[in-house]
Amino acid sequence: MAAIAGVGLAAGTINTIVGSGSLVTFPTLLAFGLPPVQANVSNTVGLVPGSVSGAVGYRRELEGQRGRVMRLGAASAIGGITGGVLLLVLPPRSFERVVPFLILIAVGLVIAQPWLQRRLAVESAEGRGRGNTAVLWSTVLLTGVYGGYFGAAQGVILLALLGIFVDDHLQRLNGTKNVLAALVNAVAAILFMVVAHVYWVVAGLIAGGAIVGGQAGAVIGRRLSPTVLRWVIVVVGVVVAAKLFQSYY
Repeated sequence: MAAIAGVGLAAGTINTIVGSGSLVTFPTLLAFGLPPVQANVSNTVGLVPGSVSGAVGYRRELEGQRGRVMRLGAASAIGGITGGVLLLVLPPRSFERVVPFLILIAVGLVIAQPWLQRRLAVESAEGRGRGNTAVLWSTVLLTGVYGGYFGAAQGVILLALLGIFVDDHLQRLNGTKNVLAALVNAVAAILFMVVAHVYWVVAGLIAGGAIVGGQAGAVIGRRLSPTVLRWVIVVVGVVVAAKLFQSYY
């Protein structure tokens, strides 16, 4: 119980700063013997309060973004519910077969994040990609589908998209990213709570830790160079993916 609450705290912090906390919690739940789909469902439900906590922690940066958040939030909500439905209707074996690849994709995105941020700075300076709201809305929706289905590193994707298409400060975009990720997790979690099997003790422990982590991440995220954190996540993700490949292939 202490270990699960601890990784919940870590995930809440990581999600607010980087956006790949599930690469910590999901492997932990697998290690404790939860089946992959139920581990993913319980993880999503547990991380919702932490996502909300992180968004609240960035409320200063969210000032003046109501219209943007509402427009993109609709895309995130539609995507999140779609991804959640796909997780539940597709055979569990399908998720087991694809999740090692999803983890490696997430790890790749975490590794690429510094490069993406540099590209965002170049795009911002040159003014390219701005104003294409239809493309942004559609790609945010697709990211929501991914987030509702699995979700690790969806925050990295969202931050990259916002940086390319929205002309604003990175910290303000990080606040928007936290709200959109919270919406994806929330709508998927509501679906899971109604029709899926949730390990409530596990979800509650993750939630308790993630709430604290979300607030900590909002403070740390304004100051921390996340390089060490990023490489810890990468190592964990690669080890977990290798283990899952060994188990399922």
